[in-house]
Amino acid sequence: MTSLRFRFLFLTFSVLAVAVTAHNITDILKDLPEYSQFNSYLTKTKLADEINTRTTITVLVLNNGAMSDLVAKHPLSVIKNALSLHVLLDYYDPTKLHQISEGTTLTTTLYQTTGNAPGKLGFVNITDLKGGKVGFGSAAPGSKLDSSYSKSIKQIAYNISVLEIDQPIIAPGILTAPAPTASDVNITALLVKAGCKTFAGLLVTSGVMKTYESAIDKGLTVFAPSDEAFKAPSVPDLSKLTNAEVVALLQYHALNGYNPKGALKTTKGSISTLATNGAGKFDLSVTTAGDEVTLHTGVGPSRVADTVLDSTPLAIFTVDSVLLPTELFGKKAPSPAPAGEPVASPSPSPSPSPVSDAPSPLAASPPAPPAETPGGGDSPSDAPSGSSDEISPSNAVVHVNGAAFFAVVVCAVCSVLLS
Repeated sequence: MTSLRFRFLFLTFSVLAVAVTAHNITDILKDLPEYSQFNSYLTKTKLADEINTRTTITVLVLNNGAMSDLVAKHPLSVIKNALSLHVLLDYYDPTKLHQISEGTTLTTTLYQTTGNAPGKLGFVNITDLKGGKVGFGSAAPGSKLDSSYSKSIKQIAYNISVLEIDQPIIAPGILTAPAPTASDVNITALLVKAGCKTFAGLLVTSGVMKTYESAIDKGLTVFAPSDEAFKAPSVPDLSKLTNAEVVALLQYHALNGYNPKGALKTTKGSISTLATNGAGKFDLSVTTAGDEVTLHTGVGPSRVADTVLDSTPLAIFTVDSVLLPTELFGKKAPSPAPAGEPVASPSPSPSPSPVSDAPSPLAASPPAPPAETPGGGDSPSDAPSGSSDEISPSNAVVHVNGAAFFAVVVCAVCSVLLS
């Protein structure tokens, strides 16, 4: 009986430990109206999604008065950069702030992870000042400690700490960086530079690049297969597709709306693509394992590899594999072209900006992938590690409600056994 009680108690504490690792910054701030602007912009910029998928983090919150100049004078992309400097990738509660070794430290912020912060621009200087004050400032040379700790808002020990500071932390140049517009962004050049020249060539010759460009203002997310991905044995002979099918395939590689990596991590269920219409679903599903994000088409998985651009309202990622929708390849993939036989490209729609020196985007490829497994899902061998129902730090937020409920049930059973 004692052994049984011990097992139940161990299970109870294990479940509760999992439950408390999850947090939701939006819920933490929603009943605090003095931070309504800060909370709103965390949602608009999708920073809330990134915060919620991390397990050791500190958020330096600004009240509405401190936020007013920032939101009144700057576009959303600049506001996102500024706020990401207020998300520290370490845990600092009030006690730790006053116990900093040698009185000062540099800590990494979410801005550093964007790749747009050279040197120490993405770090924050925290200094324990005289008289019990704690100062915050950019770690860039010549920066001042313009912000001070005001008060604690919420802590979940060693998971998330939410603290108020009195002024925004401003890194040099962060507010003066030009905000990209649809006319400024050259998607073709970005893709070629990122090693996605074949994909860029397809977009241009098919006319789908115009569709991408027209969607940027309202938000666009692009998944660009690398040149190596088009050489994989699983890629079917695209020259066997009609022009309409090529267009659908390319539209399948983009989503309406701005979805940075943090937002993808929190995605549940199927997501629509630009190819989604009444005639076919053309959707994707997403799984995560730690910091890794994998897209599933029903034919095979593709890992989100690198970020080419993350600037509201446009996100561009490279992916390891060409995304093959079941609507085109799931039941009967096109036959491969004979080895060595030249392949004619499908008649493209006119395009104003062809890619110079781009390789023929519809070159012959090896045999097509096997038909999808029954039920339309990926085969077991395609499933990524971590895509099962196991609880990991990155998906704990998805399981927290069920875990909490289960903990209550287990506690009730324990109470009966111990009585």
